[in-house]
Amino acid sequence: MIEWLEVNGIRIAIIVILGFAGWLTSKRLIPRFIRRTMVFRMKDKPELMVKTRIKTISHVITNTIGVVIGIIVLFTILGQIGVNIGPALASLGILGLAVSFGAQSLIKDIINGLFILIESQYGIGDVVRVGGISGLVEEVNLRRTVLRDLDGVVHYIPNSEISTASNFTKEYSRVNLNISVGYGEDLDRAIEVINSVCSKMFEEPDWHKKIIKPPEVLRVDALGDSGIDIKILGDTKPSMQWEVTGELRKRIKKEFDRQGIEIPWPHMKVYFGGPMPEN
Repeated sequence: MIEWLEVNGIRIAIIVILGFAGWLTSKRLIPRFIRRTMVFRMKDKPELMVKTRIKTISHVITNTIGVVIGIIVLFTILGQIGVNIGPALASLGILGLAVSFGAQSLIKDIINGLFILIESQYGIGDVVRVGGISGLVEEVNLRRTVLRDLDGVVHYIPNSEISTASNFTKEYSRVNLNISVGYGEDLDRAIEVINSVCSKMFEEPDWHKKIIKPPEVLRVDALGDSGIDIKILGDTKPSMQWEVTGELRKRIKKEFDRQGIEIPWPHMKVYFGGPMPEN
């Protein structure tokens, strides 16, 4: 027994060490290779999008290589200790065939996962809506997508259930905001005030870094029950649209109050019997 350990134990240790070293090497070199490739292929894309793509693909490839190396090490060790791996491999093939008939959803997961990665539909760090759930992408692999929503809940979504993917942060994001003013207000004056607020905000250094195209009034969007809706559009850096929109609402409200421009709210008149008043 001691003699067997002296001979085979050292070989097994070497196999394990080589496998571990191979995995560490791939984990170190693959992200570098992917980074160089993506930087060249996506040189015209935003930096955040390139980083997201690099992180996602590197994560998937290194994990896949880790699994392959683990299987190779396992079968090499089995062969070293005298186990005939020929029948084992044959049995594994038969088992894989049997499992494939009962794991069609898993195969669909992998196929969908490949298309998600190849087409760069989304990656780690993007804010997306998939499978009817919106959230921040924390992990993407060939089998599933992991999202964390605003409540901090983590959702595990099989890729086979993703028929439509909506990416809120791909390349750039957009401010899409409606501001309502009263029917008695001068629309030209209200639009001028809104555009002035947007322009001043864009000129501030902190906000200039987050905004690509300054928000501005696009059109009078609707004649509502209580007021007139004015639509504002502008482009921001990815995932910055919510922060910019919130700040813009606050500034427009303050400026409307200062200028005496009414932001309407629903009114209700209640009469308790008697004749209706004329006015």
